[in-house]
Amino acid sequence: MTATFIAGPKFRQTQWVGFIGGEGVVRSYTPDAGSWTYLIEMTLGPKPNFGRVGAETTVMLNEADLRAA
Repeated sequence: MTATFIAGPKFRQTQWVGFIGGEGVVRSYTPDAGSWTYLIEMTLGPKPNFGRVGAETTVMLNEADLRAA
């Protein structure tokens, strides 16, 4: 059995981050293949005339795709 060590996550929960296509808040993160994968809740845009239909957009991104906002 071989132990693999990865550095701690670069971003923390509730931290604002930016990425190509938008920005948002880190909601959670998990280790994945020697790096970290983050669940990002994107910021709200203007409310449309027909109202909001459901939960806002969340995306899963690799740590390399994020930058501190």
